[in-house]
Amino acid sequence: MPGQALCAEDREEIRAGIERGESFAQIGRSLSRPTSTISREVQRNHGRGAYNATRAEKWARLRRRRKRLTRFERDPSLGGRVAESLKSKDSPMTISRELAREGTALSHETIYQAVYAKGLRGLERGLHVHLHRGRRKRRPRRRRSAELGYRSPLGNFSPIALRPEIAWARTEIGHFEGDLILGRRNGSAVVTLVDRASRLNLLGWLPEGHDAGEVLARLVAMFHRVPPRLRRTLTWDQGYEMARWKTLEELVEIPVYFCEPHHPWQRPTNEAFNGLVRRWLPKGTDLSLHDQDQLDAISRQINDMPRRSLGWESASECYGRLALQ
Repeated sequence: MPGQALCAEDREEIRAGIERGESFAQIGRSLSRPTSTISREVQRNHGRGAYNATRAEKWARLRRRRKRLTRFERDPSLGGRVAESLKSKDSPMTISRELAREGTALSHETIYQAVYAKGLRGLERGLHVHLHRGRRKRRPRRRRSAELGYRSPLGNFSPIALRPEIAWARTEIGHFEGDLILGRRNGSAVVTLVDRASRLNLLGWLPEGHDAGEVLARLVAMFHRVPPRLRRTLTWDQGYEMARWKTLEELVEIPVYFCEPHHPWQRPTNEAFNGLVRRWLPKGTDLSLHDQDQLDAISRQINDMPRRSLGWESASECYGRLALQ
């Protein structure tokens, strides 16, 4: 990630360092900058013998004002291909990986930025509707401030860094990721559990709300459907609904681990599944209208779907095969 740009004061220090006969490395250390940064700055401004701090600052300002073409503006054919892949419901991460296999380096973040730029970065307008979430713009992340005295309701929990290495490998079933998906105005919710290795899912009804007590009761009922020997780990985010995680560990004998704050990519299997299940449980609807029988029917339908991530094997087939190992 690029560092902060040089300012007028930095350039004056570079000029003074050159007059003192210091090397680029010495000047860089005094400014806490890489030697290469100092070297490029001086060379683009006529070298050590003619470096002028005021003139260098003026030229830098002019360069920052110059419009630079984006990747898709420079290569419209690449933009067309990315647009077609998005319309085919491929995610930006999938598109990035597929292009990388062909020798084209393109970050998924570049694709997201172009999609949300509304036609200003080389991709056509309206492509956001083909993303899994379908949002018109990105949501700002509101972080709780330490100055407000926020304290987690989870107490002394086990962070994801302590989760067994085998859970990362996806080579054995029984390592679950969990979350809540919320309905209209956060007034209703459904519990989602997904096995990391097989992608087998369970859905849980919460007709009486989604506080810590209700979530605990539903999770206990859901895990009782899983053989005890296959309850290996559960990973969740640091939400209030998991305030009774210690009781859950005792009742179903499964260790619970928590992701870092604002790190949803540490539960990638569950995040992907939540996007998938929204086809049946759309945002902005009352999820309490779906009883447990209906949720089980949705779960079975998804579990029986061939999945590209499993080599077009279904989650049920994969889970059954791994259970025999």
